[in-house]
Amino acid sequence: MSENDAHDHTHEDGHTHDHDHHHDWGEGYWPQPLRLGKGLAEHGAVDLLNENRKPGPFYVNRKGEGGFSGIQTFGKLPVCLTPEDLIAGKIDVAVCGVPWDATATGRSGTNHGPMYIRQCDYVGNSRNAMPHLDVRVDAFTDLNMCDFGDSPIRVGNTYETFEQIRKFVGAIVETKAIPIIIGGDHSITWPCATAVADYYGYGKVGIVHFDAHADTGDDMPGSLASHGTPMRKLIESGAVPGKNFVQVGLRGYWPDQPVIDWMKENQMRTHFMAEINHRGFDKVLEQAVDEALDQADHLYISLDIDVVDPAYAPGTGTPEPGGITSVNILTAIRRLAAEVGIVAMDLVEVSPPYDDKGEITSLLANRAIREAMTGIAMRRRGITDPNYVHPDALGPGVSRALRSTND
Repeated sequence: MSENDAHDHTHEDGHTHDHDHHHDWGEGYWPQPLRLGKGLAEHGAVDLLNENRKPGPFYVNRKGEGGFSGIQTFGKLPVCLTPEDLIAGKIDVAVCGVPWDATATGRSGTNHGPMYIRQCDYVGNSRNAMPHLDVRVDAFTDLNMCDFGDSPIRVGNTYETFEQIRKFVGAIVETKAIPIIIGGDHSITWPCATAVADYYGYGKVGIVHFDAHADTGDDMPGSLASHGTPMRKLIESGAVPGKNFVQVGLRGYWPDQPVIDWMKENQMRTHFMAEINHRGFDKVLEQAVDEALDQADHLYISLDIDVVDPAYAPGTGTPEPGGITSVNILTAIRRLAAEVGIVAMDLVEVSPPYDDKGEITSLLANRAIREAMTGIAMRRRGITDPNYVHPDALGPGVSRALRSTND
């Protein structure tokens, strides 16, 4: 194999890519392609078992079932299996899973994330009223939502799996529903966000990325992808330019200086944990919101659960002490969804085998998704105040003047 053969590849999308900028890992190493494919043919969001079924959402639980009984869809939501189901049900939000962790470099087990995040919830049937007590908005009443099941996975085949993920998420986005994607390791953000950019336009989507790690690493030897590389792949492919990234919560001992320099060259906005400790989370979040609004037309949230301190979220593949609190992340997700508005969200890196007996990491992830749903419903109602709290939630000890500002 010549040197040129080792670095130039024509992929099934018809694009030829030069990989001279990547590390030379030696003969036989095939760098990942700069971009994924195009189109949604054979997207995998099909129902082959229920012939002649009328399109639309359908419940698989009985009314009034408790959270730990029955079939565990997310929040006991009805099921949709096809884009036609989403359209017929006029679905606003579709929860789906991507049970993939074959590109994790730390502790494995995140492929179990979608299952555990669904089943850890003690709250019962979605057809009962379930308002968020802070804001008194019930997303399960205000929005048409469903559980869209899980993306197809091709075990042992990274590139084909990523193509399946891209097409699966793309099938949701094409119906104008908002996908909330449960991982899985963080590599899935590459195909998921690419699917969103395919629909809304390259360069028009911005990502607010909560994480302990930058995930902007270069190709890794012997692997077509890694959970440490997705943000770089989105930037290199043109799907999401560096200036459209806002990162929050980075800490620990990676990336190294060359990667940090690359991030600066690509105009990424990064808020390290040191800044949060120095200025306070609220001030940093305020700036992050402003940055999210100043470049892109559409917002995608990528939440790696390891942004949260392992005291609150121990069940993750690469835990890093010294992170933000569970209250910080829940408030931030709701605020972004309500104040800015989102077109998609992924939540990744929950590794149930490393969670504690109380499944607190899975439960935090579940609640982060519910916060996103609540924020979407608030925005639909026109509630976009960044500090909105329902007056009744403030309690009798709060002055009448302060209560009136939240009316």
